[in-house]
Parts: sequence; structure tokens; C-alpha cells
Amino acid sequence: MDYFTEKEETVIQHTINWIKNVVIDLNFCPFASKVFLNKSIRYTVLTYSDINLVLEKLDTELRHLDENADTETTFIILPHTFHNFNLYLDLVDAAEQLISDNGYEGVYQVASFHPLYLFANSDESDPANYTNRSIYPMLHLLREESIDKALENYKSPDSIPARNINFAREKGLAYMKMLRDVL
Repeated sequence: MDYFTEKEETVIQHTINWIKNVVIDLNFCPFASKVFLNKSIRYTVLTYSDINLVLEKLDTELRHLDENADTETTFIILPHTFHNFNLYLDLVDAAEQLISDNGYEGVYQVASFHPLYLFANSDESDPANYTNRSIYPMLHLLREESIDKALENYKSPDSIPARNINFAREKGLAYMKMLRDVL
């Protein structure tokens, strides 16, 4: 059993609210609801600003997933660090490299979420960026086998990102900002 400080519990609750009210309710990830309802998400709050310490914890979380089949996915939440989006992208690159170096390529993947998420070549005010904007910088560890299984029963999975982007643009910037800000 994990024990969290009051501040960590607050960060986790904010993250849970974001997953429920944005990711699930807006159907940005059609597979999130089942995992959420099954309570098979692990939340880890880190305050480290040193990329190597975050990577050490990432490695620990990968091993946790190896040893705990009942944990479907893990969110590594970085509420006080990596606010600079470019530094965060360096962390994502390093995390993906660690996965590859440790033989986890094809087993796990990292999804990235950040309060200032910006798709390549997009304008900062493009509502589409909010499909990957979260309340805190975070790394989301996913089991590739579970993704493959979920995609087997989903018609046109390649259309999910475009659908999400179109939805966000139709709703507009004010709506997307409001959603994230009320959490």
C-alpha cells in the first residue's frame, strides 16, 4: 500500500479529476474509462528536478509494472518541476531512451502530458494543444500489450488524434482553457 503526504494526495486528486473530466468525459482516450473504473492506475508524485533521479524512479515504476499485473498503467506526476516545456521534452526523450536501453521497447511506452504542451509547428493558442495539456507535467507509462488489445476492438484507431484535435478546435480555446482551469 502506498502512503502519500497531504500535498501528494492533493496532486493525485487533481490528476484524477483531470483524467475523469477531460480525458474520459471528452473521450480523448476511449480506453481510459475501463482502467479508471477498475482503479488499476498507479499515481507517483515526484518533486525531483534532477532528470537522473526521475529516470531512476521511472525505472522503478517499470519494474513495478513488471511485477504487478493488476496495475495497468502509471502516471508519474511532476507538480513542482519541469515546467519549462523544452526541458520536459528532454525528459521525455530520456525516458524513451531508458525504455529502449532496458529492453522495454515494445513492452511499455511513454505518453506525455504537460500544462504547456505544444504540438510541433502549432501555434501556442491552438486549442488542439489541450488534447495533451494537463494540470501538471507528467509521464504516463502504458502497457503496449494492453494498447494492442484495446485497439483490436476499436474501429479506426488511427483517427483518434485527428478526432480529438477537431473536437478541441470546434470547442475553441476559451472552452479548453476553462476545462483545465476548473480542476
